[in-house]
Amino acid sequence: MATDPSMAVNLASLLLLIFASTATAYTNHTVGDAKGWHFNATTNTSATDYSAWAANQTFSLGDYLIFKTTTNQTVIQTYNVTNYRHCSADDDESDGDTFEYEGGSNNFNEELTIEVPLTIEGANYYFSGAADGIQCQQGMAFNIKVGHGQGLPPYLNQPPPPPYVTPSPPPPESTEQPSPVENDVGMTSAANVRAALCALTVLLFA
Repeated sequence: MATDPSMAVNLASLLLLIFASTATAYTNHTVGDAKGWHFNATTNTSATDYSAWAANQTFSLGDYLIFKTTTNQTVIQTYNVTNYRHCSADDDESDGDTFEYEGGSNNFNEELTIEVPLTIEGANYYFSGAADGIQCQQGMAFNIKVGHGQGLPPYLNQPPPPPYVTPSPPPPESTEQPSPVENDVGMTSAANVRAALCALTVLLFA
C-alpha cells in the first residue's frame, strides 16, 4: 500500500519537534559566561558582574549552574538570605539549607569545574566563601529565581535517604550469682539422698 508523502513529512516534523523540546527542556548555565567564576586578588574585584549575568538568564528546575573556576574560589549555595547577605555559610540560623561545593584538592590555583543542579523552586543564592567572605563582598555573589519549567527530571527527583540511626548497644552479660536460697535447696537435696542411701544399707545388712 502506498504511503501518503505529506503524512510522512508531517510525522517526521512531529518527531523532530518532540526531540527538540526534549533536548532543550533543561539548560546548562555557565556562570559568568566566558569570564567564569574568578576573582582578581590584585585589583580586589570579581571577574564580571555576576548579578547582571544572572538577570539575563531564565532558570528552571533541572537546569545546572556550571562554575568554571579554580581551587582559589569556592561555591556556596544557600536558600538562607541571611547567610547570603552576611557572605557567610556559618550563620547560626542555618538549618541544612546551605551547601559548599569545592574540588577537594589542596593545590593552589588548580582549574576546576563545579556543576550545581537546581532542585529547589524559588529563591536560590550563590557566593564565594573564600578569603573569609571578602570575595563575596567584592562582587562574587548573585541570586536567582528558579521556575518550575518541566519539573525535576527523574534522576534528580529522588527521595532523600532515611536518617542514620545509631544501633542500640547489646545488653550487658548477666553477672548475678545464684541466690543463697537456691544453694540451700541444693544442699538439702544432697543430704536427703545420702540419708536414704545409709538407711538402705542398714536394711540390707541387718
